Amino acid sequence: MKIICIGRNYAKHIEELANEKPENPVVFLKPDSAILAKRMPFFIPPFSDDIHYEVEVLVKINKVGKHIATKFAHKYYDEIGLGIDFTARDVQAQCKAKGLPWEKAKAFDGSAVISEFYPKENYNLEALSFQLLKNDAVVQDGNTNAMLWKIDELISYVSQYFTLKKGDIIFTGTPAGVGKVLENDVLVGAIENKEVFRIKVK
Repeated sequence: MKIICIGRNYAKHIEELANEKPENPVVFLKPDSAILAKRMPFFIPPFSDDIHYEVEVLVKINKVGKHIATKFAHKYYDEIGLGIDFTARDVQAQCKAKGLPWEKAKAFDGSAVISEFYPKENYNLEALSFQLLKNDAVVQDGNTNAMLWKIDELISYVSQYFTLKKGDIIFTGTPAGVGKVLENDVLVGAIENKEVFRIKVK
């Protein structure tokens, strides 16, 4: 399986990082070794002093597809989840300054938190609310109605470049409110105000 991530899919997040609004979705990958094992804490890696949380709605692909038309994309997933794209912001800034790829900042071990998956039919994916709480305070409060590219559009776009396979996971982008994690922080992710994961930072 592969983890396909979308960057800059919420306008306010683009603004908070002073990035340029892209003409097309920004796409990058994480290896399966990036997945944080269930019930394990997140360990701040020694190579970064500025790890940021980025909460995102996840989509799990349910069958093989290539060059998928947007109007058919809904047939390629039936479950959604929530996750965190942990980012070494200092390393990312260094890479961006030199025009280098971001993988060291985005794809390191443990950088992908993935919740359980839930039937998409239980939700309105056009206006799905989701939150990240840090130490019981809401730090990110997102809604899919603010996506620049909707889920089906992302699936169609990504499938132009990568054959999608059963079990692949798409991180659909993060809303505003990203920030630094510190040792002993507790991060809780919620979909429609229901807790779906809880992570301790060490």
